[in-house]
Amino acid sequence: MSEAGQRIDYATTLDGRTKGLILAGVLLGLFLAALDQTIVATALPRIVAELQGIEYLAWTSTSYLLASTAMVPIYGKLSDIYGRKIILLTGIFIFLLGSALCGISPSMLWLVIFRGLQGLGAAALTSTAFAVPADLFPPSERARYQGIFGGVFGLASVVGPYFGGILTDTVGWHWVFYVNVPLGIVATVFIVAKMPKLDSGVRSAIDYPGALLLLVAVVPLLLALTMDRARYPWTSPLILGLLALSAVGTLAFLWVERRSSAPILPLGLFQNRTFALVIPASAMVGACLLVAVMFLSIYLVNVLGVSATTSGTTLIPLTLSMLVGSIGSSIIVQRLGKWKLSVLLGLVLMGVGFAWLTTLDTTTTLNGVRLRMIVLGLGLGPNMPLLNLVLQNAVPFHLVGVATASRQFFQQLGQAVGVAIFGTLLTTTLSSSMEEHLAPLRARLPPELSQQMDVSRMRNGAGGAEGAGGARVPIAQRIEQGIHQRFAEQRGLLQRAVKENDEAAIQKVLANPMVPEELKILLRTGGVPALVDAQTQKHERTVAEAIRAGRMAELQQDASLPAPVREGLSHVPPQAVATPAGQDAVIARLHAELEAHKPQVVQQVTAQLLAQVEKGMAEGEAKAVAGGVEAGQQIDEALKRSFTEAVTRIYRDGLPMVLLAFLCMLFVPQIPLKRSNAPVEPAMA
Repeated sequence: MSEAGQRIDYATTLDGRTKGLILAGVLLGLFLAALDQTIVATALPRIVAELQGIEYLAWTSTSYLLASTAMVPIYGKLSDIYGRKIILLTGIFIFLLGSALCGISPSMLWLVIFRGLQGLGAAALTSTAFAVPADLFPPSERARYQGIFGGVFGLASVVGPYFGGILTDTVGWHWVFYVNVPLGIVATVFIVAKMPKLDSGVRSAIDYPGALLLLVAVVPLLLALTMDRARYPWTSPLILGLLALSAVGTLAFLWVERRSSAPILPLGLFQNRTFALVIPASAMVGACLLVAVMFLSIYLVNVLGVSATTSGTTLIPLTLSMLVGSIGSSIIVQRLGKWKLSVLLGLVLMGVGFAWLTTLDTTTTLNGVRLRMIVLGLGLGPNMPLLNLVLQNAVPFHLVGVATASRQFFQQLGQAVGVAIFGTLLTTTLSSSMEEHLAPLRARLPPELSQQMDVSRMRNGAGGAEGAGGARVPIAQRIEQGIHQRFAEQRGLLQRAVKENDEAAIQKVLANPMVPEELKILLRTGGVPALVDAQTQKHERTVAEAIRAGRMAELQQDASLPAPVREGLSHVPPQAVATPAGQDAVIARLHAELEAHKPQVVQQVTAQLLAQVEKGMAEGEAKAVAGGVEAGQQIDEALKRSFTEAVTRIYRDGLPMVLLAFLCMLFVPQIPLKRSNAPVEPAMA
């Protein structure tokens, strides 16, 4: 037991083996939260297909983000008061409960709700886990462990998509949630068996008003930033109302925190020069990380034409280089005892990576993208763990938990704000760029094709669909397929209109401006049967007139008469038509022969007509395909240029964030890493 008012120093009271077991349990808990963010993304298409609720797709992540971000500083404060152990166990229990419920979700709406419950648990895991190394090790020994903690996120980014795909394709998407349960049980066993309370030994009041007002300040803000801009633009009453509520909540939160004896976020920490500079740097780094990954995937799919799966594996160099940068920089800091050079060098590499990403074009190869990601990952890697170390080394030890949680809170807030701002920028740039590149093509296309070039649809990636293996089908190929399909449909309509005299098919053929006018006239006047009837009647009149006029020899030479009729006339003896009665009998017999032969004539005329039409259609189809492929190639290239310009602008406009983070860390004082957790005077702003 500690004496009243004195904090327990676990760095000196626990042996190395116990610390290792504690870290193992905490790392497993942190891995749960990190893995969940990557493993679920792979299963979402299958989940949406089964639960039928694509309108809730974005909210499966948004609800998790809302709950997680808003609760991080609250859990951090509670862990300072009641100890890390109870908060970690509570977080694991809530997270596992949410995971189990997600696995049995009957609909997308329930999945969104249960994902929010998962986020409540994940906030306890992430905020508390990063504070545990500060309890177990003094800053001089802490760097190597902070690197391992940062590497957990890189590892989860690598294995998550693979495990998510395997589980979804074998035992079903439900197991991307159920898999958390055995991992969580193992982590719980480690923590319960070997982890002490990690209790500060110091009690303080709980700032309930501050916690409530923090939620009022953060949740409406995140809702406003993450809602669909197409349905709720920035000027909509709902968004303006949420932003206003957030502003009121923020002012009230600041007012309460200034007067609270045990604030959730001690505003006095901002008088600490290191804290005041690390917090905005963390927000910038968090935004850069999410922006780099999210918008790079858009480039890979829509410009390089890779499948979603290939896009995920192409990002592996980024996560692996982050892992190398995280662990490598931590080892260097551990040996040198100084952190500043590693952090600044990492930010320089981030800047180089962002600058290099602005040079992406439509001809960049996958290997070229991978090289850029390696540089960016090596820059991002050191900043994830070392910013925690710098902050924990500078604040009073009894505020390590709340300071660490505050950094995590502002980092996640930076991610949400960054994605919202840059997402809007991407949409605006993409729309204007598409209008610019597609306008000349529209002017050269037929009206029916020009109307299909809908920018609002194409900017969502409609320029190419997924084909076999998930690879993107170029729009030129899709146009060619569409032309063949339309001509096949026209052939089917003509078959039904000409052969079957189908009224619905006839009306559609008549409405087609590409159909020859002669064919339209034929269809309007009854089609081939009516044409054959008219010809038959004409033949009957010709035969009757010739027989009555005694011109039988002429009829046998008339090529317009059907061959069987001419053959029958050759067998009529002259005496058979010598009398009017005989003539009438021959005429009646020939009439019967013409009527009997009529179906065969209809078939012959139909076949000849369709052959003529098919010849014309084949020529028209060949011309349409040639023109469509050429137009499609031009459209495809224009779309690629538009996506490239929009994505590279994101990285170009993201460079100031990297510069701001660099300037913040440049002015952070190089405080020597403490060799104990004894209290020190903080550097004041």
